[in-house]
Formats: sequence, C-alpha cells, structure tokens
Amino acid sequence: MPVDWISCSYAAVVTVSGILGYTRRGSVMSLITGVIFGSLAGYGAYQISNDRHNVKISLITAGILTVAMGMRYRKSGRLIPAGLVAGISLIMVLRLIIMMF
Repeated sequence: MPVDWISCSYAAVVTVSGILGYTRRGSVMSLITGVIFGSLAGYGAYQISNDRHNVKISLITAGILTVAMGMRYRKSGRLIPAGLVAGISLIMVLRLIIMMF
C-alpha cells in the first residue's frame, strides 16, 4: 500500500494556508475552512493510498477549492493565497481525473 505523498502534501498545504490566514489576518473563517478542507483532502489522500482509483472525496474537495479560490482570486487579484490555492487545486483536479482512468 504505497502512500500518495502528493495528495498528502496538498492536504498539508490547504491546512497550513488556513492556519496562516488566521495568524496573519485573524480570519477565523480561513482557519475553519482550512482545517475542514485540509482534513477532507487528508482523508481523500488516505483513500487514494488504499485504492488508486478511489478519488471521489479528493476530487470533490479539490474541485470546490478550485472554484471558490478561483473566484476569490478573480475578485481580489491577489496571487497569495487565493491564486496559489486555486492553481494547486486545479493541478490536483487534473491529476485526479487522470488517475481515474
């Protein structure tokens, strides 16, 4: 059972970015969403580690983050953090779609 380190790293990035949003800006919403979506991405990474084709949770999580952070980036025009998380999430969505086949 090989560990999917890419998905685990993605989950860590999402969680840490939520924590950083809280520590730098005092945004409780960033903390809550970062921990929730990071946990979902971590659970998805665990599922992928057990079965390479079980990408549903990871795909939904990355898809929601791609759309939400993409809209936030479009509105604010700030690369960090919205553009960065949207870009990483889009890469994860593409990777997960490829893994389905």
